[in-house]
Amino acid sequence: MNQEILKSKQAVVTKIIDAAKKSQSIVIAEYRGLTVAELTELRRELRKNKASLNVYKNTLVTRAFQELKLDLGTDLTGPNAYVFSEELTGGPSVLLKFGKKHKKLVIKAGMIDGKVATAEEIKTIGSLPNKEGLIAMFLCCLKEPVAKFARTLDAYSKTKKA
Repeated sequence: MNQEILKSKQAVVTKIIDAAKKSQSIVIAEYRGLTVAELTELRRELRKNKASLNVYKNTLVTRAFQELKLDLGTDLTGPNAYVFSEELTGGPSVLLKFGKKHKKLVIKAGMIDGKVATAEEIKTIGSLPNKEGLIAMFLCCLKEPVAKFARTLDAYSKTKKA
């Protein structure tokens, strides 16, 4: 095989490895039947959530995942799109929402924090709120007892005046 072709393939494998190392989650999804406009819309939504959608040859992805010591087995067959997400829930949540509108997008498997995940695990992660949402929920939980205590003191002080 031509040395230039081998170098270009190795560069793609290196690019996949770098993207995987930077990502908290990777999702493998089959995109068969989606139009170019739909894929463009999906890419736009993913970029808003610090994620990217790429299409690579499955053999190159297999080689990259072997170097990362990941085994996704039979999930690397057919036309696959690979979504690399910097935030854990970013890519999976966008894919989950997009998949509800476009039934042709099928989540097959993925990786969460370096561990292989099934499609159901990816969908569960996608249904969780992002980091900012979780922090807001936590702060709301912290605020409520203090607010309730303040209302109780206010009601008590009004009964003492009467």
